[in-house]
Amino acid sequence: MEGLPNAGFIVSSTGGVTRVEKYGCGSEFRRTSDDHYTMTILPTILMNGQFTRLWDAGYQKFLLTDDGRKFPANADMLTRMRRFNEELRTALGVPTYYNEALGSTSLVSVYDRVKGRKGDIPDQTVGVKTENGGH
Repeated sequence: MEGLPNAGFIVSSTGGVTRVEKYGCGSEFRRTSDDHYTMTILPTILMNGQFTRLWDAGYQKFLLTDDGRKFPANADMLTRMRRFNEELRTALGVPTYYNEALGSTSLVSVYDRVKGRKGDIPDQTVGVKTENGGH
């Protein structure tokens, strides 16, 4: 973690939680009892300083916020997230696996559109709120 600022990352720590940022993306680590770190929030896009979750809805990728909003993920965002992820892993000496190297990996995937099955209403399946606050 100490070498990340030299690689251009912004690193901030509070109470054993370390936040790493670069390119409008971020990740979070927690210090373990044996003085190592565990990644608790995977590399993702930051929106207004908050972590998002990448959702692959089958026809479009979206960013989901903790308060239930969704935003379309554009190519620039996905490129920055992949670059952040690659540079962070390289700086930490963590290997990148084949499926991760292919592109953006999503935290949430919902493809099923068969009426009556989970996923037939994608926004409801992932908990996205409508403008009036309902599902």
